[in-house]
Amino acid sequence: MSRVTLAQWQMLAAVVDHGGFARAAEAIHKSPSTLNHAVHKLEEQLGVEVLEPIGRQVRLTEAGELLLRRARQLIESAASIEDVASRLAAGLEAEVVVAIDQVFPASAQAKALERFSEMYPQVRVQLHESVLNGGIEMLYDGRADLVISGIEAQGFLGEPLVSVRFIAVAHPEHPLHQLGRALDLRDLAQYRQLVVRDSALRQSANAGWLKAEQRWTVGHLNTSLDMLKRGLGFAWMPETRIADEIRAGHLKPLPLAAGGIREVPVQMIFRDRDRAGPAAHAMAAALKQAVSEQCTQQFDSLE
Repeated sequence: MSRVTLAQWQMLAAVVDHGGFARAAEAIHKSPSTLNHAVHKLEEQLGVEVLEPIGRQVRLTEAGELLLRRARQLIESAASIEDVASRLAAGLEAEVVVAIDQVFPASAQAKALERFSEMYPQVRVQLHESVLNGGIEMLYDGRADLVISGIEAQGFLGEPLVSVRFIAVAHPEHPLHQLGRALDLRDLAQYRQLVVRDSALRQSANAGWLKAEQRWTVGHLNTSLDMLKRGLGFAWMPETRIADEIRAGHLKPLPLAAGGIREVPVQMIFRDRDRAGPAAHAMAAALKQAVSEQCTQQFDSLE
């Protein structure tokens, strides 16, 4: 038995969607006889009636409804493949690899990815949530198309994206808050500091004050945040990550005489801006727009 072609399913769908052979023929620029032949051929090949006459119109049989429902998945998949092919022919990448440092505002990251998904739903995204040198290492290795980092990359030109403010915080009942006075670094040295591990595989580094006698190193900012809320240590955390916890009283800024707040300029770096495809440029634009929208709102609400 010869196989039913995609074109036959498409013509059947057109007949059903337009309520008959004549209207479908006008819509898809085929003759009514061509459509009629295609559908009858389909029925012969399947051995099942898919259409039945109702006056001057036709409707799907019960078997036809089941078969066309499955066939529409094929039709949509074929259209999607054609769309991807046309984009690839125009120079669109099949995948974009992005390394975004965990200090980048999470709300802006989510909004940028949402916007990118609407623009390029067929483009795969590999998102690496890096720490410190992790994203830069991927850039040097040629493993990332776009990197968002608070660290300078030698030999690359970065574009300023956002300045992230870090605040030294601890649980309100942490012993450091019970001292009832301004703190200095000697006070901190007696308690546990929570730090996030550099995700670089080779030249990893530490950032921030690290002279506490006790130190716990974790792999993600969210883990550090959870430990902070449990009173297991103190840490410098991005302001946008802890704003809600500070408002709710779950965390409290440490009253450091100096050094309690520091600014980290975050930049966006292309592996090769001139050779980057439209999807990579669209991702960069989405990140910039999200920063402009989300961060302004968050910082205004923190004042």
